[in-house]
Order: sequence, then structure tokens, then C-alpha cells
Amino acid sequence: MEYLKPLPTLTDSNRPFWAAALDGRLCMQRCRSCQHVRFPISHVCPRCLSYEFEWHDLSGRGVVFSYIVYHQVYSQAFKMDVPYNVAMIQLEEGPRMYSNIVGVANDVPKVGDAVKVAFERVTPEITLPRFKLAKDRV
Repeated sequence: MEYLKPLPTLTDSNRPFWAAALDGRLCMQRCRSCQHVRFPISHVCPRCLSYEFEWHDLSGRGVVFSYIVYHQVYSQAFKMDVPYNVAMIQLEEGPRMYSNIVGVANDVPKVGDAVKVAFERVTPEITLPRFKLAKDRV
């Protein structure tokens, strides 16, 4: 089945993130000067302003920092998914990222719940990082 929802535009800056996701790894930039892990992708460290960084594999573990369930159709691309959730995940290594919690009903996840990344391949080139509730829920 064709994936009809919006997809990221691959660029030289974000290609390592999406290549890692395609390989089943959550990978983000880490500053070589102060070790700060950052997301979203940036050419400069927001903590120390260094331009030096490396791509670093993360544990994929985190907690639900914020969570909402959409019951309204705001985009026709997501019409068949309503109701669907959007969660802000506080990753163990520091950054926060938006995603979805999959594998459970929308009324199950709660703020503070432990989660683990789960990858969903949506096209041959793009795999999206989603999250599942961890067995050891907080």
C-alpha cells in the first residue's frame, strides 16, 4: 500500500538520522566539545556553540513528557487515523522529540510512562521512529 502521509525531505544535514532509522537505530548529533546530545538537527551546539559534532546512537528509551489524542481531522492525510495520538518523548539522553505511541489504545499511555523506540518502515527510503510502552512502566 502506498504511504500517503507527509514524509520528511532528505537533506545532507538530516540524512544520517534517517539512514540510522532505516537501520533500526535512533541516532542524534552529539557535540564533540561538551557531549551535549541535540535534536532537532543543527549545525551548531546550542549549549557551547561548537560546530564540531558526531552522530551518536541512543538507547531509544525515554518517558512520555506530554501526550494528546487528536479527535479532529486537521489534515486529510491523517483522516483514516482519527483518533490518533501525538506524544512528546523525553529521551534518556536528554533531547525531546515528537512521535506517536503505538501498540496500545489511545487511552492507555500516561505522562511519565516509560517507552522504547519502535521503527515503522513506511517507504523503501523512510523508517519513522515511533514508541511503544516499555514493560517496566514508570
